[in-house]
Amino acid sequence: MFILRDILLPLQDHFSETTLGRERASLFVYTILSIIVPFTSSMTSNLWSCLDTLFGFEIKNKRFYTFMASSTLPWAGLWKTIWELIPSPETDGRILVALDDSIITKVGKNIFGCEAIFDHAAKSNQSKYPWAQNIVSVGLMK
Repeated sequence: MFILRDILLPLQDHFSETTLGRERASLFVYTILSIIVPFTSSMTSNLWSCLDTLFGFEIKNKRFYTFMASSTLPWAGLWKTIWELIPSPETDGRILVALDDSIITKVGKNIFGCEAIFDHAAKSNQSKYPWAQNIVSVGLMK
């Protein structure tokens, strides 16, 4: 578990030193741990349950969802720190990147992150532009 401490502690440094900043830094790290632990899938509602059940991190449902949808998380610094924590991203002088996009169709109104998205893999009996969330994952292969 030392490797997790060595990775997660530098990520907390990007949050402000205020009480709210320290709380957000802690919540950020525990959310990452919730994703890593094979207790649940990475669906937001399951992460919220995992925070309470496994880590005893009591947070109101609305506050957690607001945190997850926050546009003020310090992503620029976090990505830079994560990149610097990777010892050597090259494999035979090349950087290998894996990209995956998932389209999660939804039904209803006012769903966060939904819009009509072109589905390049739609079958002939499916809509080419479903109402959906598009999640793109990028991974550095080492």
